[in-house]
Amino acid sequence: MKREQQMAVEILERLGGKENITRIAHCMTRVRVSLSDHQKADIAGLKNIEGVMGVIEDETLQIVVGPGVVNKVAAALCELTGLQLGEVIEDTAAQKKAEIQQRNQTPFKRLLRKIGSIFIPLIPGLVASGIINGIANFAKNAGVDPTETWLQLLLLIGGGIFASLGVLVGYNTAKEFGGTPVLGAIAGILVFNPALADIKLFGEALTPGRGGLFAVMLAAWLMAVMEKRVRKFVPNAIDIIVTPLLTVLMVCLFTLIAVQPLAGWLSLGITSGIKAVLDIGGAVAGAILAGTFLPLVMVGLHHGLTPIHMEFINKIGSTPILPILAMAGAGQVGAAIAIFVKTKNKRLRNIIKGALPVGFLGIGEPLLYGVTLPLGRPFLTACLGAAVGGAFQAVVKTAALGIGVSGLSLIPLIADNKYILYFLGLVISYTFGFLFTYFFGFKEEMAENI
Repeated sequence: MKREQQMAVEILERLGGKENITRIAHCMTRVRVSLSDHQKADIAGLKNIEGVMGVIEDETLQIVVGPGVVNKVAAALCELTGLQLGEVIEDTAAQKKAEIQQRNQTPFKRLLRKIGSIFIPLIPGLVASGIINGIANFAKNAGVDPTETWLQLLLLIGGGIFASLGVLVGYNTAKEFGGTPVLGAIAGILVFNPALADIKLFGEALTPGRGGLFAVMLAAWLMAVMEKRVRKFVPNAIDIIVTPLLTVLMVCLFTLIAVQPLAGWLSLGITSGIKAVLDIGGAVAGAILAGTFLPLVMVGLHHGLTPIHMEFINKIGSTPILPILAMAGAGQVGAAIAIFVKTKNKRLRNIIKGALPVGFLGIGEPLLYGVTLPLGRPFLTACLGAAVGGAFQAVVKTAALGIGVSGLSLIPLIADNKYILYFLGLVISYTFGFLFTYFFGFKEEMAENI
């Protein structure tokens, strides 16, 4: 039996059997499982399964197994349970628990989770396209003739998702808020349509892309809201014609008149505000941003920053906060190396060995949930190491041309040829994460918590 299949068998056993599972899904590093009865799950037993790096109890039970492995374990669980990936089994107890959890969440947390759900499905495409773009731009900066066919093809392939990002975000937004996805896509097409520049409204030419992805998300959300309202009074016989017609006409006109100007001010305020904070605050601002990012990752709210990154890229061509925030993962890497050097606990050393390679590449969740967070104090020293690297990145003003990756993987996307400066910031975070953890963050008795 393959390792991933064995892991699935052991996970299923500790979850209370296939009858206790109502849904199986996964993200880049975690298997997400919905349960009928959470009391039947043996959390301690799950953590002790070889290959499991951590367990998070949230709306769904999240089992951290790392990138690559997660796809195979989720597929094996589906095979064992007979469930399709993402399929939901009706279950009253699970629904009641989910409703209680939903009521206990603050509106702000729910909003950030919604934003995360809009962008998470796009991350693989953003990663692939961003790296292709980064390689192409690196070649251009190195002196390759920009008319070379292979370079033009790379730029074409790498730029595809960014050219149509508004459509994808609109589609996902409408879907997330219970509307018809294609109507959300229409909102994205409208906001970025170049033909807007040829139209005057109230004596002023319209601006393609005004408000960026903020305008798209607001307009797509309105599509979902308006569609539900219109459907309430439209007879079933003509619903398929009248409901989308009225929804698109009303929302698109309102978007041009009100949503785009409002989102434009919002976008300008956020990007200008953050830029001003970095320009004025310098090292202190960088340290605070990098040092407090891991707690955001811990509760899954970091995806709420994605539209801000994308708005920076739309406005100035790069995001100045991504290299700073990337230092959070680097601080963890340094902390994990320090623990590996000091500890004699075989299980802990094995977890670190498995999680470090992807940690260097910017995927920090296995280290976060499998090492630093369960140990406690190393989580804080990792944040301190990140703060030092974040301060450095803010001072040297590095920025990223794309999003979706961090760590060493972000190097090809660094703007203005500041690759070495960004790498030096990583080394600083590794070093200080190591030093803080080695001298102040870890004692051998802490390993008993793993």
